[in-house]
Amino acid sequence: MTDLFGHTRSVVAPRYALITPPGLVRAPLPAWPDAACAVVISPAMGARFTQILVDLPPAAAARRAYPDDELLLFVRAGAVRVTIGDATQVGDADERLGPGGYAFIPPRRTYRIAADDTGADLLVFQRRYTPLADTPAPAPVVGHEQEVAGAPFMGDEAAMLKLLLPDAPAFDMAVNIFTFQPGATLPIVETHIMEHGLLMIQGQGIYRLADDWHPVQAGDVIWMAPYCPQWFVATGKTPARYIYYKDVNRDPLE
Repeated sequence: MTDLFGHTRSVVAPRYALITPPGLVRAPLPAWPDAACAVVISPAMGARFTQILVDLPPAAAARRAYPDDELLLFVRAGAVRVTIGDATQVGDADERLGPGGYAFIPPRRTYRIAADDTGADLLVFQRRYTPLADTPAPAPVVGHEQEVAGAPFMGDEAAMLKLLLPDAPAFDMAVNIFTFQPGATLPIVETHIMEHGLLMIQGQGIYRLADDWHPVQAGDVIWMAPYCPQWFVATGKTPARYIYYKDVNRDPLE
């Protein structure tokens, strides 16, 4: 049985959005000329960053298109070779990343992201970097989420949090992965200045967004504007996992 015509779980509201896979529309972008890209969060929505789902076919590659932007890519499936810089600066890299691999590329650094012969399914968070006085821009970071230790969130071992980027003043973005055991929740309804972009990568749950409650599952994308009330509970019989972006370490007037 097919879905009813005109039905969708997707919602675009003033302070949040839920974007579900059936409605995605893909097209190439200047940095990804041979890829099928779904721009799921962007300034056109009211956000101050961009979140992109990239289907990179075999042997296709991406290069920097905007010199002042920073980005973090996360490999959902397949594999890519990420080359950053020319081996003359701290953090230059040339590494193959499979599922769970990630790379943070600061502004003004050359890079090349090339799919291997299987292609790759990528998540990309991208934004204009905000410099901090007397603080150099951050160095690149390359890693694998399976090698990042998790920590209980606010003491709850059923809600484990992994930080993919250093918690340091040079970084104006954070990207984290939450894993919730079935029945685990965020301990409070959060209401804060930080903006979020989120991708469900496993399982399912219920997300409170502003005054609304939405069932969510793997593949769903959520945008949360500053001060949007938010809360999550994992449902189902398997853990729920999501990766999310937030802005950090900058004065709120910037």
